[in-house]
Amino acid sequence: MAHALHNMHKELCPGKVGLCSKMETINGTMLLKFIRKVNFTGIAGTPVIFNVNGDAPGRYEIYQYQMKHNTTEYKIIGHWADQLHLDTKEMRWPGGTLQVPQSICSQPCCPGERKKTVKGVPCCWHCERCDGYQYQADTYSCKMCRFDLRPNKNHTACEAIPIVKLEWSSPWAVIPVLIAVLGIMATMFVVGTFIRYNDTPIVKASGRELSYVLLTGIFLCYATTFLMIAAPDVGICSLRRIFLGLGMSISYAALLTKTNRIYRIFEQGKMSVSAPRLISPASQLVITFSLISVQLLGVCIWFGVDPSQAIIDYEDQRTSNPDMARGVLKCDISDLSLICLLGFSMLLMVTCTVYAIKTRGVPETFNEAKPIGFTMYTTCIVWLAFIPIFFGTSQSTEKVNVYFDN
Repeated sequence: MAHALHNMHKELCPGKVGLCSKMETINGTMLLKFIRKVNFTGIAGTPVIFNVNGDAPGRYEIYQYQMKHNTTEYKIIGHWADQLHLDTKEMRWPGGTLQVPQSICSQPCCPGERKKTVKGVPCCWHCERCDGYQYQADTYSCKMCRFDLRPNKNHTACEAIPIVKLEWSSPWAVIPVLIAVLGIMATMFVVGTFIRYNDTPIVKASGRELSYVLLTGIFLCYATTFLMIAAPDVGICSLRRIFLGLGMSISYAALLTKTNRIYRIFEQGKMSVSAPRLISPASQLVITFSLISVQLLGVCIWFGVDPSQAIIDYEDQRTSNPDMARGVLKCDISDLSLICLLGFSMLLMVTCTVYAIKTRGVPETFNEAKPIGFTMYTTCIVWLAFIPIFFGTSQSTEKVNVYFDN
């Protein structure tokens, strides 16, 4: 109060001893302003001041309970007067260390981890790793990578999934190629033998025209192996559609025409001595090519409805471990489309087998029907085994379609 009145007298009555007219009646509101402005050192050596609210600032001595030489004591390590003043050199921590421990409730999260806040404590969190195909989108959330991407090593971003295809050096390709080469060589040897003995009675009696058609179909079946292994693109996928079922259709159409001709000859022989119609070589070729044209017509319709293209399948090799994920480059031929493509060949095969069964009783001297029948029986067994195996392994890592025809 004395300091405030002294300061007030100096301002209102400068240079005058005693009260002046301005201080004869004391204005309490004005005096309060001078009280709040006082600033001096008290008898305890601490400053006497007031804050904007008229309150005296807190003054505290800060002690720390310390153990030294097996004795305990409270030691002053700082004080508070408007702000904190600490002497960190005088502070001691558990174990006698001088290092200041971290005073936080949560450690910083590593890259690829999101912060999951603790319920009721918004400043604390748990670190939760982005797993699977997720990446760290921001501090508090993980998001899924796009279907053709996978997370990088630390799950901080997405990267492209590697694209794979069947390589020529793969065992799944080398073995079919070797078999196909051997088959083509054997087929070419038979064709050469037929050409060399083209005018001999045994070649003529075997129906050389249909035999050449049959050999052409067998050659295409083996040659299709190379199309199935080649890197898929629009051209390769188009050729696969055309030749995948064409070779078998040519082979089965020729065999069906042969067995049908034998069946009609012997059935006609039971009723009359006149020869049945359409058994000449030219007629047989017309019938065969008519059957083959059905296959080609179906392929043309397929091209019109669904143009051929190469696609990358990211679902086939989408493993639980993103590091193992791969995109498979392949043609857009689904399993259902494949069955439809080979359906006509299956129909020709079944019909040919029926005629082979009907001609099983031909005379021993006319033995061409029996090898055809044996071929069709074994072919049916191969097909019955092929279909469940093919569809049962449709999710395997590497798959190559190889078709054999005897």
